Amino acid sequence: MIAFELITDDIPPLRVSDSGSRALHWMEEFKVSHLPLIKGTEYLGLISYSDILDLNKPEAPLSKYRLSLIRPYIYEHVHIYEAIKLVHLLGLTIIPVLDKEGKYLGSISMFSLVDKFAGMAAVTEPGGILVLELNINDYSLSEIARLVEGNDAKILSLYLGSLPESTKLELTLKINRLDLSAIVQTFERFNYVIKATFYESGTKEDVKNRFDSFMNYLNM
Repeated sequence: MIAFELITDDIPPLRVSDSGSRALHWMEEFKVSHLPLIKGTEYLGLISYSDILDLNKPEAPLSKYRLSLIRPYIYEHVHIYEAIKLVHLLGLTIIPVLDKEGKYLGSISMFSLVDKFAGMAAVTEPGGILVLELNINDYSLSEIARLVEGNDAKILSLYLGSLPESTKLELTLKINRLDLSAIVQTFERFNYVIKATFYESGTKEDVKNRFDSFMNYLNM
């Protein structure tokens, strides 16, 4: 998934002839706190909600002010992860997209990023979630996939994170099975540490055990 495919036409850029009042109106309408400012096809930077509030005459054209604009952007060919990184690092609600000549093409909103990333992570797909804790040297995705697929299941998505001040990793797997009990037993048989499970099964006892496991996981 590249940036060009995520550009939205729903949120227009501001032009230097637009007023601060229009900027505030659009920010409220589109539920964002930043908007791109352009001059023709030239991207000048992002103007923020607080920038507009600092204007003495918000009804005057933006060209009348010396604005201190931040200028984050991504190129049209980069991966969605680059957009997510900028949004995270800079606290943005929108990220401008430029072509290889530096011309403004459009923007990607934080909401469309969340929506697309949820699709990439198979968030809406039916299935269960398995959280493993393992040493860095023991991590083998091919081995983990083999154990899952040995139970006629598939890994839909995964997230790998390191635990603070530790040599251990936490691996979260989304698997295309609503009942993970057989898969859990397989991992336990191969001495994997199962930190948490979230899935459906047929017995009340299983439901209670998973609820207790979930509460213990939250309290760690």
